[in-house]
Amino acid sequence: MLTKTLAGEIVRETSLRLSRNVNIMNNEGVIIASCDESRIDTVHEGARQVIETGQPFLIHEKESGIFEGSQPGINLPIVFQESIVGVIGVTGDPGEMNDIGGLVKMTTELMMKQEYLASQSEWTQRTKEMIIEELLQKEPSYDHIYRGLDLLNVELQSPLRLALIQLAPDRTAPNQAVIQAIESPLKRGTGFSGFTHTHRLALLTSTESEPQFLDVLRQIQSACKHLHLNNRIVYSNAFTELDECKQAYADCDLSLAISDEQLTLVSFANVESRALIHQLDKAAARRFAERVLTDAVQKQADTLTAFFLNSLNIQKTADDLFIHRNTLLYRLDKIKESAGYDPKNFHDAVTLQMALWVHSLTGEGRSGLPPKA
Repeated sequence: MLTKTLAGEIVRETSLRLSRNVNIMNNEGVIIASCDESRIDTVHEGARQVIETGQPFLIHEKESGIFEGSQPGINLPIVFQESIVGVIGVTGDPGEMNDIGGLVKMTTELMMKQEYLASQSEWTQRTKEMIIEELLQKEPSYDHIYRGLDLLNVELQSPLRLALIQLAPDRTAPNQAVIQAIESPLKRGTGFSGFTHTHRLALLTSTESEPQFLDVLRQIQSACKHLHLNNRIVYSNAFTELDECKQAYADCDLSLAISDEQLTLVSFANVESRALIHQLDKAAARRFAERVLTDAVQKQADTLTAFFLNSLNIQKTADDLFIHRNTLLYRLDKIKESAGYDPKNFHDAVTLQMALWVHSLTGEGRSGLPPKA
């Protein structure tokens, strides 16, 4: 735990503030950091006395020649988790060093604790991200996954749910703060989150019902709001086995791509029918859309979209479009006349909606569709 890097940082910080020579020795009494770099990797006999007795050790001017590698000053044990991990020495008159030495010892042990907590947090997060990464592999190693879950003290029970949290690229909050905000609503041991990309996280958790999960997601959005994190969250259908996690992730990824960017909370179930478009043969989809979306229909695409969003309700659609009811009926009749499909008929409306989805998801060409080969 007491590395040369950390020891060097402690020496720089304390010597700068005290204007005194400071040395740090490891648990074998070897100097690993010093203001005098020529002393690094040499033995400090005073430190060995501290390690053997567990007590501070003073060296006076007349005694400095007796203890190899030592100078007048005070040497104190560095204690971490009830064990002596090293010794810190401050050069000077031992009679003047007690208060200074105690302050340096306290500062050193505090810095070690902070370093330890930071490393533990980093290790924990790496473990979470390793599990997510492994779950997304073509052939996951479930031994590694379950070992990681055990280390995290997380027990995932059916039903399982996965969510993707997409963050705006202008975020300033550090990763750890983001993770804490996302995991704060979770019951201990029921789930975890990890970054899959710079601005995207996956959340995997066990919740008894969808309303409970939605409550968790809304709490996450509230916590993110306090951090000024603009975000969108999409979530999968519930699943029972970890080997379904990869498909759940793919479903969420697709949901982000095809859902309205203005929606901040999206269920895959609500876009699943549209998602099926991506599984169609591209050439067949193009032929279908070109046949249904005549020029007249394309001119009324916004009208059709509003009509479908309002569940085929004439008056609500007219109000949303700020047009007269009769004007809307005229437009819908023109679509029926041109395409042969009546938007007011449920089955015909489904055909038109599918064609519009293909239109929006393909490249640009005639009618916004990819050109024929």
